[in-house]
Amino acid sequence: MESTTIVPTQDSLTLKKKKQNGLQRLGNYGINMASVKQMVRTKCFYNNYALLVYNKISQADKESFQRSFVRHVTTTLARSAFNVDNFSAYQATAHTVRDRLIKRWNDTQQVHTEATAKRVYYLSLEFLLGRSLDNALLNLGLKESYGEGIEDLGFRMEDVLGQEVDAALGNGGLGRLAACYMDSLATLDYPAWGYGLRYTYGIFQQRLKDGYQVEFPDYWLNFDNPWELPRLDIVIDVCFGGTVNKYTDEVGQVRYVWEGGEPVQAVAYDVPIPGYDTNNCINIRLWSSKPKRQFDLKRFNEGQYEQAVEEQMKAENITAVLYPNDNHMVGKELRLKQQYFWVAASLSDIVRRFKKTQRSFTEFPDMVAIQLNDTHPTLAIVELQRILVDEEGLDWDEAWDIVTNTFAFTNHTILPEAMEKWPVPMFFLQKVEQTYPDDRDLLAKLSIIEEATPQFVRMAHLAVIFKDFVRYFGPEKFENKTNGITPRRWLHQANPKLSKLITEKLGSKEWLKDLRLLKNLEKFVEDKEFQKRWVAVKHSNKVRLADYIKAQTGILVNPNALFDIQVKRIHEYKRQFMNILSVIHRYNTLKKLSAEKSSKVVPRVVIFGGKAAPGYHIAKLVIKLINSVADVVNNDESIHDNLKVKSRVVFIPDYNVSVAEIIIPASDISQHISTAGTEASGTSNMKFVLNGGLILGTVDGANIEIHEEIGDDNIFMFGNLANRVEDLRHAHRYRNVQMDPSLQAVIRDIESGHYGDPRIFSPLINTLTIGKDYYLISDDFDSYLKTQDLVDEAYNKKEEWTVKSILCTARMGKFSSDRAIKEYAESIWNVEPVPVTGVKIN
Repeated sequence: MESTTIVPTQDSLTLKKKKQNGLQRLGNYGINMASVKQMVRTKCFYNNYALLVYNKISQADKESFQRSFVRHVTTTLARSAFNVDNFSAYQATAHTVRDRLIKRWNDTQQVHTEATAKRVYYLSLEFLLGRSLDNALLNLGLKESYGEGIEDLGFRMEDVLGQEVDAALGNGGLGRLAACYMDSLATLDYPAWGYGLRYTYGIFQQRLKDGYQVEFPDYWLNFDNPWELPRLDIVIDVCFGGTVNKYTDEVGQVRYVWEGGEPVQAVAYDVPIPGYDTNNCINIRLWSSKPKRQFDLKRFNEGQYEQAVEEQMKAENITAVLYPNDNHMVGKELRLKQQYFWVAASLSDIVRRFKKTQRSFTEFPDMVAIQLNDTHPTLAIVELQRILVDEEGLDWDEAWDIVTNTFAFTNHTILPEAMEKWPVPMFFLQKVEQTYPDDRDLLAKLSIIEEATPQFVRMAHLAVIFKDFVRYFGPEKFENKTNGITPRRWLHQANPKLSKLITEKLGSKEWLKDLRLLKNLEKFVEDKEFQKRWVAVKHSNKVRLADYIKAQTGILVNPNALFDIQVKRIHEYKRQFMNILSVIHRYNTLKKLSAEKSSKVVPRVVIFGGKAAPGYHIAKLVIKLINSVADVVNNDESIHDNLKVKSRVVFIPDYNVSVAEIIIPASDISQHISTAGTEASGTSNMKFVLNGGLILGTVDGANIEIHEEIGDDNIFMFGNLANRVEDLRHAHRYRNVQMDPSLQAVIRDIESGHYGDPRIFSPLINTLTIGKDYYLISDDFDSYLKTQDLVDEAYNKKEEWTVKSILCTARMGKFSSDRAIKEYAESIWNVEPVPVTGVKIN
């Protein structure tokens, strides 16, 4: 990014003149801002309504922002007021917002500490936050006044917001769920902290080369990150290796101490998370790994230059990359070290905070609730037991009682690869054996050791799951919770035009904190003017996405076409492979149609996006096939009047939260087509439906509950049910099951070389033949194609489709993360809201 005076793109001369005038005016702020500053300092707001009034558009607030803006330009960024580009404007704006967040953060922590409130600690290896500036402005109620202020200075808020880089702290639904839950915890006034890792490079930046995914480091931290607060004074030693030695303490009790080993330092970085329409501002603490000793001067002076910094490189590797590739033992070891480093630092911090209350450890579960987001943090269970026994001197049973009353665990999928396993020599289950001395089968099922060669620790078993655990621990230990999404991010921020229309029709913004109020939209579903405006908003969002696709890929798409979207992590069970196979089928069908019949075909833009894990060869081949098919379909002059003009195939690279905010509001139909019984929940379907998009999906995951809420007429379901999956797989393994004829024709087309060297795609095709079609593409293909035809038929009836779209949004009240968090708080964590009131704003 160049450090030169920028000329904004829209109406550049007018904006440039505005900027010159605005920045010149800033030089005189010392005179007219004194009274404003005094007024703000002396005001004291004791309720949320007063805070909202304070945040309303006012000249004083706008000028206050501009004064803070120029201060950060000239001091924080050390730039001249006339040497400000869009990126500098973003940095200065972000720092002005951060100033407010820090004040709220400090007030919130003070109130929670004084209230001696029980806190929730949410441990997640991913926090997929997306961009923070727009979210913070909306949650603080400052978007409009700051927008006016930045425009007076010659910038467009849209351009400024676009300068922010997504925080590379996650990859998929797991991390986005964590981010939604943190937003709801803050909005609902719960005392809460998140704990994660500060990845230097995230997972990777995805680029395409000759249709293949190519991974590059995501240098998201190359520039100043105004949304994190370095806590260089909070440093925790985490040890790897060493020995455990036994000793007898002063009262004759046998104790154990961990000695030696290689310590690595965990350095804290805090990320404030503001709530919406509240003073509450909670925190995510991210750990960065640093060496205990960064530089070996003796080795350097001896000429051993690489060895001099070896300790530093080994330590920093721990938090370099999200999910280091574990296809080899070195990668497995690094991933395990990453997880232990994270939970050890987090628990040390939690215990330290608890000990400041000077309470007995028997009260620990009354003050601390720790939620484990999936299997990654389950080492926290044994680590807390170690801390309580070895460091705090508690008896084993007393410590274990504290541990079991402190932790809760959420499992998101039943896929085997998600159930982490680590090689170990041995582990015992003495208490289970005492309770059920004659049930060796139950002992084997409950063991955290997989009895195989080599042996593995089952990390999910550490967190207690599956039906056999219900028998031992009792059904009260297990609860189902429907996930949710935050409407502040996924409608109000991502789809501002629709948010404005909804607010206008409902008469207030209360629906942003009570999503059930969307139900009142049903009263307007037959209102022709409302329908017209609804369609206009959707079209505007499709134009925005079309512009983005052109800028990113060079492909022109028709906003009047049906936008058919599947964006998510690339995986066999999510069946992007089946989707692109159906695109080939559609392409071949269109080529055979007469001109008259082809003119009646519904135009369709098929949009894919998502990353494949670096070591997941089959998933990466799916990306290659999508792009190879796109090259053929989008450039086939023989069907110029059919597919090329009316429809396109697009793969959008480097899918992330900010890209999702452009894609999701533009959806007409989104595909959630996992093999039945493989998706534990999923939340991307919720985001699409909340924005008035319909679903094409299997009876799997959250599709089931969405179906129950929005009704049969507003969703397109297909495929075999979960209760048939194992029988079908058994048939594929042991019988000669014939492939679906339509699918067979598509496979022959690929093998003919129509989409490039067919040898490239042999491993992919083999998953259907040699691999016995584990994900049942052939079994569902005919049903899938027929349901696609029903989508076309429904989309042709524009007015009826609009009614479906409105009803989808209106009936999504259940799927708010606010509702999910309230359920967790009441039935699992036993925590109460602690409103932050009586806080001075300055």
